[in-house]
Amino acid sequence: MSDPIVVIGAGPAGLAAAYELVNHGYKPVVVEAEEQIGGLAKTVEFDGFRFDLGGHRFFTRNRQIETLWRELLGERLRVRPRLSRIFYRGKLFSYPLKPAQALWQLGPLTAASVAASYAWARSFPQKPEDNFEAWVKNRFGRKLYEIFFRTYTEKVWGMPCTQVSSDWASERIQDLSFGKVVREALWPRPREERSRSLIDEFLYPCRGPQEMRDELARRVRAGGGTILTGQRVYTVRTENGRAVTVLTKRRNGRGEEVAASAVISTMPLRDLALAIRPEAPVAVRDAATRLRFRAFLTVCLIVEAPSTFADNWIYVHSPDLRMGRLQNFGNWSAEMVPEEDASAIGLEYFAWQGDEVWTMPDVELVELGTKEFAQLGLMPKAPVRRGYVARSAEAYPVYDLGYRERVRVLREFLSELKNVFPCGRGGLHRYNNMDHSMLTGILAARAALGEPVDVWERPRDDDSSAKGVQEAL
Repeated sequence: MSDPIVVIGAGPAGLAAAYELVNHGYKPVVVEAEEQIGGLAKTVEFDGFRFDLGGHRFFTRNRQIETLWRELLGERLRVRPRLSRIFYRGKLFSYPLKPAQALWQLGPLTAASVAASYAWARSFPQKPEDNFEAWVKNRFGRKLYEIFFRTYTEKVWGMPCTQVSSDWASERIQDLSFGKVVREALWPRPREERSRSLIDEFLYPCRGPQEMRDELARRVRAGGGTILTGQRVYTVRTENGRAVTVLTKRRNGRGEEVAASAVISTMPLRDLALAIRPEAPVAVRDAATRLRFRAFLTVCLIVEAPSTFADNWIYVHSPDLRMGRLQNFGNWSAEMVPEEDASAIGLEYFAWQGDEVWTMPDVELVELGTKEFAQLGLMPKAPVRRGYVARSAEAYPVYDLGYRERVRVLREFLSELKNVFPCGRGGLHRYNNMDHSMLTGILAARAALGEPVDVWERPRDDDSSAKGVQEAL
């Protein structure tokens, strides 16, 4: 019997890859570093209250991926209304921006400045447009950039917007501009034609994304696959241009050595390159060590009062608050909150591993979160029953100005290994949406089975990006 295909990581991409392999009669071995599966899209539970790490709306224009979601969860996948707003200077602004409302709330002088700076940007666009600041200013004007983009983006990335690649804007804000927001407000397009940033509803599992991860894992095991948790991959041994063995390690130092006929990897692209043995060339290892990830933590508060605001999530743009975003999970799904007279609030903070926020003791983080939540004034005099902290060490692949060249170097090196297939957000060092991540996992599985597909091809928001996945779904 041939060796199994090893899948590194049990997040959206890794589990989708394993499920694809099971559907083709293979019995993969999935290796997950954490004790809980789910990766960056897991749901944690404290005292029966559920908190989604990051807030993962289920939205896709790829019919095959949506079919897979519905196959997995059926009626447990519900349509949810979207309400997200921006907190700025003590006021809440609709997001996506509603131009008339936003200008009214900003006041006549600021509104005039917004209009003038937008007109200037249209007449005299910044060149080159290689960084986030230039990209946004060219589409929204300097004034809206300063109000609605700069502070939050610098909280997320921990660096000036001029050091953030314009790729971040083009992927996350996509094809939006102030003019398009105005046109969309006046003449809304059908739901299926709108930008991701403008949708007004989405799908969501009744008990959070973990429900889908658990169902995928159940089906993988039922099909003969194995899922090993609490084991971090630290070495991928290669011979003659092929991966042959994966070595894992537990926190107690013990681990396993798993023979592999192929490796599908969702571990950070950087870590995969550094795990290869024999070692990669110096230039490759140098490129790998200079790829960075932004860390992320959630302060999970159980509040002794029913929610008084209808938002799914709120972006916190006020520079005097360290919090970047908050989630109100009862508005995602009632099943996230087991008590009618209480609320589950997730406060999100961005950090570098090892910095002050990341190393702050949990009790101090809960105190900070409780204080900042009170400052927002969303639930006045609502006491916090208890708080918890959940950390995600490698949440966001950093799009600094040199990241693209580093990724190119690692991609070329890994392409020489004929049976190693990176996929997912960390594996490709690409800020994929969840549907894109699952699609790359499926494509990686098909590549491991010999299909001529390119996992690195950037997914698009339509079915043409699937390239051969249709039959598998």
